[in-house]
Amino acid sequence: MNGERIALLFPGQGSQTVGMGQDLAERFPEARALFQEADDALGFALSKLMWEGPADELTLTVNAQPALLVHSAAVWAVLRAADIDVVAAGGHSLGEFSAYHAAGSLAFADAVRTVRRRGELMLESGTARPGTMAAVLGLDDDVVEGVCREASAEGSVVVPANFNSPGQVVVSGDVSAVERVGPMLVSAGAKKVQPLNVSGAFHSPLMAVAENGLRAQLEGAAFGNPAFPVVSNVTASPVTDGAEAQRLLVEQLTSPVRWTQSVRTMLQMGAERFLEVGSGKVLVGMLKRIDAAANGRGVALGTADAVAEYLNG
Repeated sequence: MNGERIALLFPGQGSQTVGMGQDLAERFPEARALFQEADDALGFALSKLMWEGPADELTLTVNAQPALLVHSAAVWAVLRAADIDVVAAGGHSLGEFSAYHAAGSLAFADAVRTVRRRGELMLESGTARPGTMAAVLGLDDDVVEGVCREASAEGSVVVPANFNSPGQVVVSGDVSAVERVGPMLVSAGAKKVQPLNVSGAFHSPLMAVAENGLRAQLEGAAFGNPAFPVVSNVTASPVTDGAEAQRLLVEQLTSPVRWTQSVRTMLQMGAERFLEVGSGKVLVGMLKRIDAAANGRGVALGTADAVAEYLNG
């Protein structure tokens, strides 16, 4: 549209909210059909949970992951009929699965079941070896990495889990190590270290026990080459091969999300506008902090009105 070269951004956990996607289902038949297909694929009314709550149940990782994918897929189902020149896509953690669905690698029902299983495996990992996460504000990436190495001791580990934007890193690991690293990060100059309410140490070595289960789930799904490159969370490089994508999606469980570099990669690939496809505005909000060249180029497309305005613009 308008000849712009587009990068698609797909949100991850934390962007879910009660009511998500209901207006899309009411206005667009192609979106409504996807919500029904998701309910059928999972064997329960995920759409009802998304639209009516309760919020604490929707926030559970086993529900939030498929809910966010379904919302993103519903938006994309409406958008893809338009003439959009997609040069790249990327998703934040769970959102990377949404990106591969949009790129045609994963059929919708397979994608929904896969992320539901991913949520189950991550929850099981968090139960088997309890962990937690904390957001760190105001420190360079390499400083956070160094302090985490120093704080990892005596069998407990803490590592950077999300490089979200310059000065915003999330750390993840054993409860004792995350508690230990907080004051150390403040002493190193962090403006704030904020504990997060999560059910496990995501994107850390503590998630290793989930790898075999996710690998088996992905191998049981038909997974093709993406129709456009998807920038990997693990490498921050574009992926065009389905087998490589599957391998990296498993590796992503224990690797940090390199979001800052992923966005910069999309800019290097020629992205002129970024569309956040799905719930919330978190990823659009990060753009201006990641690269001045991306400032003002983001559009959040999570509501029926926003999608209609974009298509009619």
